[in-house]
Amino acid sequence: MKAMYPGSFDPITYGHLDVIHRALKIFDELWVVVMVNPKKKPLLPLAKRLELIKELLKDEPRVHVDSHNGLLVDYAKRKNIKTIVRGLRAVTDFQYELEMAIANKHLWHELETVFLMTDEKYSFLSSGLVREVASMGGDVSNWVPPNVLRTLRDLYGNGVL
Repeated sequence: MKAMYPGSFDPITYGHLDVIHRALKIFDELWVVVMVNPKKKPLLPLAKRLELIKELLKDEPRVHVDSHNGLLVDYAKRKNIKTIVRGLRAVTDFQYELEMAIANKHLWHELETVFLMTDEKYSFLSSGLVREVASMGGDVSNWVPPNVLRTLRDLYGNGVL
């Protein structure tokens, strides 16, 4: 069975990787789909986000990395993927994710959403927090993989630890 894990991954964090590795315990194949959201102004260009994710998951043959600009349901239909994986950090994520899952189900009745609770050590972590702390020179080395840390250092200067 295959599934997809969509997100902006701007940047990808250890929390995202935790969800990916746990999803691979459930699904035979996982599509990590970098979504283009016209409402968000990304820190990292799409090509860079794809490059970072592919580098991190290069040794996992069951993972496919792709991008999509548009409705997730259209991507799912095109790839014949009927399961979405979403990570939940806290109750605050649940309302938004529930609304999206219901909307996607209305758009394509065959589409199911599976929620995975994040590991408690990542329950506070978001890409937005990483961007904010890194932009102020804070230490994000425990939150992002080394290739992402190098990218943030290049972007913000040597102040990022």
